[in-house]
Amino acid sequence: MAGADQPGTPPIAAYGRDALRYDERTSGFEAYRRRVIDLLPLREGDVVIDVGCGTGLCFEQLVGRVGRTGTVVGVDPAAEMLALAGARVADRGWSNVVLVGSPTESAELPTADHALFCAVHDVLQSAAALDHVLAHLRDGGGVAATGGKWAPPWAVAVNAVVLGVHAPFVRDFTGFERPWALLAQRVPDLQVREVALGGGYLAWGRMDRG
Repeated sequence: MAGADQPGTPPIAAYGRDALRYDERTSGFEAYRRRVIDLLPLREGDVVIDVGCGTGLCFEQLVGRVGRTGTVVGVDPAAEMLALAGARVADRGWSNVVLVGSPTESAELPTADHALFCAVHDVLQSAAALDHVLAHLRDGGGVAATGGKWAPPWAVAVNAVVLGVHAPFVRDFTGFERPWALLAQRVPDLQVREVALGGGYLAWGRMDRG
């Protein structure tokens, strides 16, 4: 889960002045971080883009999967978050993690094998961001996403929790019924599984350009 700030828009506090609290505030998402990474067909030597990497909470698993010969590219527009990610990389001594401080739409990206969208709702609502990332994936590359979503309208209690948990991290809730909709248009075989009593989802597939 991480920032999706666009040029000219005010930063979300959770990704700026409150960045030091981010890991603690999102600790409850750890199980879903692990589950979504498990859905990527990662192998030794692969290059994986962690879109909206935030403080780098997915890095350890990703580095463990791609090994020393692979590369993890963490992209985030929030300087405060990326500084914490950089400290995490330095503390762990990871030499194969590259950090890119930029909005996703304009980030300088390498050709990659996989893309991870972990709790980045605003990015998933940007066609330009998705097109930019997916254009850098090799044919057959893995794509996986997770995050919050609205449960069915009758699940009032679930949606109250969803609102409270995700409001600090989402610029607006447009598309929150099916956050993966734009991704599904670009990844035709995208599979989706609802989790957390309908208040979350896992989505995964492969790029197939025919």
